[in-house]
Amino acid sequence: MKTKFKIVSGAIVAPKGFRASGVFCDIKRIGTGKGSNKGAKRDLALIVSDRPATVAGMFTTNQVCAAPVKVCLERVKRGKAQAVVVNSGNANACTGGQGLADAREMARFTERSLRLPGGSVLVGSTGRIGMALPMDNVRAGIIEAAVELGDTARHAANAVEAIMTSDTRPKEIAVELKLNGRAVRIGGICKGAGMIQPGMSASGRRPAARSLHATMLCFLTTDAAVPAAALQAALEEAVAQSFNRITVDGDMSTNDTVLLLANGLAGNSPRGISAADRATFQAALNHVCLELAKMIVRDGEGVSRFVTVRVSGAKNPADADAAARAVANSALVKTSWHGGDPNWGRIIDALGYSPATLVEDKVDIGYAAPGSRRILWSLRRGRPTAATFARLCAAVAAKEFDLHINLNLGRGNALMYAADLTEEYVEFNKGDVSDPAALGG
Repeated sequence: MKTKFKIVSGAIVAPKGFRASGVFCDIKRIGTGKGSNKGAKRDLALIVSDRPATVAGMFTTNQVCAAPVKVCLERVKRGKAQAVVVNSGNANACTGGQGLADAREMARFTERSLRLPGGSVLVGSTGRIGMALPMDNVRAGIIEAAVELGDTARHAANAVEAIMTSDTRPKEIAVELKLNGRAVRIGGICKGAGMIQPGMSASGRRPAARSLHATMLCFLTTDAAVPAAALQAALEEAVAQSFNRITVDGDMSTNDTVLLLANGLAGNSPRGISAADRATFQAALNHVCLELAKMIVRDGEGVSRFVTVRVSGAKNPADADAAARAVANSALVKTSWHGGDPNWGRIIDALGYSPATLVEDKVDIGYAAPGSRRILWSLRRGRPTAATFARLCAAVAAKEFDLHINLNLGRGNALMYAADLTEEYVEFNKGDVSDPAALGG
């Protein structure tokens, strides 16, 4: 559909009635593990709505599920929330009963500090797995963050910094649209660079929704008035096309979370919204989520190339998805991308071991500039084309390109936004047992 929204500044505080902050409270402890060389980086964020908001959420389907995810799963079911408290530097995952108690205490302490009703605060965490939270530091951070709350771009930037781990740059966006003639805004921030191949669902159970230690976290705000069921459905659709379509290293985190709060302060009528307005809201939310998801891949640990894997002609959508993921996560394919090698042999090999139905003599593989329909085919019907090696190398030399795969067996389509695999990724993640200070996330 034609774009009916515009980009605005402010990220999560762009919508009316939202405030944010980010502070440093030394959750990871400076000097312990990779990432500590960032010094006193902000590591605790608050996002607060001036009034109770409708809430929707999507969560990791990893069978090992972090304590903050468990708390959010309980609370999102109620359909209302007013704030989110998030820490970086510690995932609070695989921490047993103490970890669950700590996640609940983060929520309760935030409620008391902000004088909010019980059950109205959600929790997010990211960082190293298996470590207990330093709760005295967390409480001190919550008190300071509550004082620092504000609605300027600086406040949003501080919150973004506070949720980052191995990220090298902030990831934020906001858009404005019209619903029922009222100006409405959607804002978002996210983090993620490694341990990235989210597969999230509303319940945290499989299957996921589809059409060093890190995590994908995303927090979205809107001043639109949207009923809870409609908000959840909109978020599921947006996540299916964005965060559930990215991969950096093929690893699903224990903590992946997307939360969307809608406080209704824009003044649109939630009951009288037209089909056209619903489509506009969905398109805007899709755009926000997709842009944030792409930012994660482009900022992946050690990433030097961004590749959109486009599979068509599969027997069915499930086969298309399986084929796209096999190629996007193949270490051999990803290292060839890093080297600028148009090695179709590795690609067809990955297709062959995927669960997708494949007929070797029907497979097409080609390359194109991002979004272009001019495809340079390296393989047609399972046979090499006359395209020269020099032309093929030129096609994959760019920092971003599309990989087209047609299985020519049906109408199933899928895509993945993927990254190459570099020496820098290995260096960052390998650890050094001779230097304990170098270990960790």
